[in-house]
Formats: sequence, C-alpha cells, structure tokens
Amino acid sequence: MDAQQVLSMGQQGLYLLLLVSAPVLLVVMAVGLVVSVLQAATQINEATLSFVPKIVAAGAVLGFAGPWMITTLVEYLQRTLQSIPSVVG
Repeated sequence: MDAQQVLSMGQQGLYLLLLVSAPVLLVVMAVGLVVSVLQAATQINEATLSFVPKIVAAGAVLGFAGPWMITTLVEYLQRTLQSIPSVVG
C-alpha cells in the first residue's frame, strides 16, 4: 500500500463525511438563522427558544434522509472492507 492509496482513501472518507453530514448541518443552520432573526426582531433573548426548533428540524431531517445516510455509509464501509485483500496483498 503506497501513500497515494492512503491519501485517496482518506479523501474519499472525508468527502463522504461532508456529503452525509451536509443535510443536517444546512437545515439546522437555516433554522438557527431564522430563529435568531425572530429573536432579534422581538427582543426575546431566551437560549432554549433556539434549541427546540433546531432539535425538531434535525430530527425531521434525520427521519427523512436517515435511510439514505445509512445506505451510503454502509456501501462505503463494504467497499473499504472488500478492498483490504487487494491493498494488503
């Protein structure tokens, strides 16, 4: 196994991490921005008020995109584990 293969596998892993985490992060960030704007407009400074909508949004996204995330991660893990004999030998 040479350095190019190690870097390629690491790059694929980081890309997959970004791809799988992006839906949840983007939705939670958008909900946080909307709640922050509403808090600024109404001058309500309550920390728990921004926490609950983010949790609900994250749960909804995980419920919707969760099967795709799990399938993508399992396929990557299967490809990685099946490539071990060719990399070692």
